Amino acid sequence: MDFEIRPAKQHSRGKLSREREEYFRLMGLGYGNREASRLVGINPRTGREWRNGRPEGRAKRPVAPAHIVRAPPGASRFLSESERLHIADRVREKATVRAIASELGRSPSTVSREIRRNRTVLPNGRWYYRPHAAQRRADARRPRPKAGKIGTTPELREFIQDRLGRHWSPEQICHALRRRFPDRPEMHVVHETIYQALYVQGRGELRRELALALRTGRARRKPHRQSNKRQPRFTSPMVMISERPAEAADRAIPGHWEGDLIVGAGHRSAIGTLVERSTRFLMLVHLPDGHRAEHFHHALTSTVQTIPPHLRRSLTWDQGNEMASHHVFSTAAEMPVYFCDPGSPWQRGSNENTNGLLRQYFPKGTDLAAHTSEQLDAVAAELNSRPRKTLGWETPAERLHKLLATTRQ
Repeated sequence: MDFEIRPAKQHSRGKLSREREEYFRLMGLGYGNREASRLVGINPRTGREWRNGRPEGRAKRPVAPAHIVRAPPGASRFLSESERLHIADRVREKATVRAIASELGRSPSTVSREIRRNRTVLPNGRWYYRPHAAQRRADARRPRPKAGKIGTTPELREFIQDRLGRHWSPEQICHALRRRFPDRPEMHVVHETIYQALYVQGRGELRRELALALRTGRARRKPHRQSNKRQPRFTSPMVMISERPAEAADRAIPGHWEGDLIVGAGHRSAIGTLVERSTRFLMLVHLPDGHRAEHFHHALTSTVQTIPPHLRRSLTWDQGNEMASHHVFSTAAEMPVYFCDPGSPWQRGSNENTNGLLRQYFPKGTDLAAHTSEQLDAVAAELNSRPRKTLGWETPAERLHKLLATTRQ
């Protein structure tokens, strides 16, 4: 049995009614909620409420009828025919999308998308939701493999290939398509569709040589490893920053240091940097023999041993190869080393900020081995005598002097 659904009553205010009509016209053309809302001049949240219904609030969550069985965890992500029958019944009763979704245990967007894609729209604007017809449409769309839009639309394929030949990015091409063909959704694609047409073997929708026109110049995708699945970098177990004493985080107690390298041209030379967290006092490590692990830990140990023992509480470093002998350094300097998480430079914020200041003295792309130990000491002394806003306009040298005088007393 078919169910007739009457359109919602229009607002008495003519302007808002016109906005709603224009919004739904753009949605029917394939625009997303954000873009359609921007063109109409409404908040995206208003557009979502027009499509899904206004939320009923936490205290008035709809309760599922006794004969409705909610989708259990792990159930199929596809709607079943019984769920479509329930949607048809509740749409006829003018229930909100959120109420229907709560009764079925589905996301409101799932129900909204189901009604929008599988309803039958008449020329006069009235529409029906027929559950059995919706099930047939969904079954027809599901079989795979499915021909891609680029491969089945010659005009779209030629447009994309022409712009790729001009070294346009896929994202630029997608936006150009929407501007050139605003009323033709068959000419709209997202940039991921273009990437898949280039990279996925067997699709053959775009010429393979066009991948070389991309800015990366790669003919295939480069996989990115997840940081939590990386293999251990060092043979000796690392102690992560999560195990660092809490006193190091609040900067109240001096003696906790952050370290890193600034690297020269071709990664052939480097300078080690050490920054004390509470005073921002800087020390530079001279590396005349290079920054390989076997040379680096000797230079770092010699520099750290000039620090008073009570100011050698911890050292935080990234997972660079230069610290492969961190266990040897910890034993020689009597200073534990903690390692940051991969790709987390903010965990050494003071050190990263200081490295930026040092680039005024040691520009990128220069040979850092040309600087002597005396020159490094002069640069460190100049930065340590520079007032810092974060220290109340005191200098790092003044703050360290006060701390040393306090500890001696």
